[in-house]
Amino acid sequence: MSKILVIAEHDGSSLNPSTAKTVACAASIEAAEIHVVVLAAAAAAVAGEAAQLDSVAKVLTVEGPENEHALAAVLAPQIVALSAGYSHVFGPSTTFGKDLMPRVAALLGVNQISDIMLVLTSHSFKRPVYAGNAILTVEAPADKVVVATVRIASYAAVADGNNAAIESATVDAELPDHTRFVGVQSGATDRPDLQTAAKVVSGGRALGSAESFDIIYALADKLGAGVGASRAAVDAGYVPNEMQVGQTGKIIAPDLYLAIGISGAIQHLTGIKDAGTIVAINKDEEAPIFEVADIGLVADLFKAIPELTEALD
Repeated sequence: MSKILVIAEHDGSSLNPSTAKTVACAASIEAAEIHVVVLAAAAAAVAGEAAQLDSVAKVLTVEGPENEHALAAVLAPQIVALSAGYSHVFGPSTTFGKDLMPRVAALLGVNQISDIMLVLTSHSFKRPVYAGNAILTVEAPADKVVVATVRIASYAAVADGNNAAIESATVDAELPDHTRFVGVQSGATDRPDLQTAAKVVSGGRALGSAESFDIIYALADKLGAGVGASRAAVDAGYVPNEMQVGQTGKIIAPDLYLAIGISGAIQHLTGIKDAGTIVAINKDEEAPIFEVADIGLVADLFKAIPELTEALD
């Protein structure tokens, strides 16, 4: 039987939806016993949410002031200390997981498997390569712990309703003294998180300026949607890097994705291929985005978007 340790992603007070999707991947391994570990300064609230996730047998909490902020250099040695007896250690393929899991793999002396999108057996998985143009089957050694990130866009979150046991755990790990928390800087917004939003509106280079992105924000607010952008828009300085959607940005799978003024380079399409419905608005009828869009509108975005926003009133 596989014994899987899932690393919980959270903000200190609530569980990130990526954790429920990582549990879904773990649950697709036959006869798996799944434990979720919450590392935090105060873990009770997050652990309570994790205990409700279906398929979770136990929630472990590791509390301490050193875990108040999710520093990969600090969390990784503790996870390694906890991993004894586990056959798998899974984390989400989010900014958090991409920062943390390679350190865990390096400390354990194994190769990390990235972006699991399908489980074949306990040690055989499928993952995308070449910007999603090919799917690779990866076999992990059966005699070593499997350290992997889960492509959360490929999994639906497990349901709530469970009541798993919650246990406090202690770890004996040497923590680094070369890493310290300085601060967090982020734009204040009431919009949904880009990576977990059910609806996302993204703008591209065709917007022409940071000021022009105001029409994207206005439409997103009417829809209650998250806001994203193409790499071209980010590189042009219209929006910050954390809004980038695509191969080198965030991989997302919203129910509805609106691509506005985005041509549809393969790197961008990689980030949205699992979206439920894709709507494209572009004045270039030959734009590649129309090849993948469920609904396409050939129009000047500076006329179409304000009209659409007004119609939503």
